[in-house]
Amino acid sequence: MLSILRKARLKDKEMRILMLGLDNAGKTTIVKKIMNEDVTEVSPTLGFIIKTIDYEGYKLNIWDVGGQKTLRTYWKNYFEKTDTLIWVVDATDRERLRDCRDELKGLLVQERLMGASLLIFKNKSDIEGSMTEDEVRQGLQLDNIRTHKWHILPCSAMTGFNLQSGLQWVVKDAKDRLFLY
Repeated sequence: MLSILRKARLKDKEMRILMLGLDNAGKTTIVKKIMNEDVTEVSPTLGFIIKTIDYEGYKLNIWDVGGQKTLRTYWKNYFEKTDTLIWVVDATDRERLRDCRDELKGLLVQERLMGASLLIFKNKSDIEGSMTEDEVRQGLQLDNIRTHKWHILPCSAMTGFNLQSGLQWVVKDAKDRLFLY
């Protein structure tokens, strides 16, 4: 039933994408790179930024929300009508992988995020010594996630590596799950 309602609501091919992750993971840099904006100077997001991109005939509204610990309690204010959650992981930050897992785990039990797909961007994958995909998969306990369809993708916000592939996955998933055509 939820799937049918989403399909009816989304007949105009518009999607709401919520981008979350711990501070310094690279969320804003990813959004700026996708929008072809300058990524040489990016400051921490204190609140949220909304960017809209037309991608393969779909209107993607990307909500980039700050990840500082003091802001995480406000994340729940952005859950409504989310079609895809993009969780950004700093692949160089092994020390906070457990915090990253705990925050993600807390999000996935939220009723207003049920039905949303999950794309994990393993950002900073181009940096020597960064975590492997398997390390992130195990650290976040992704194989235990049964409530959301998920996909993990290594990327680089600075070079743009795999960002388009991520958007392609989001749109393909939406075509499969949400849209009637």
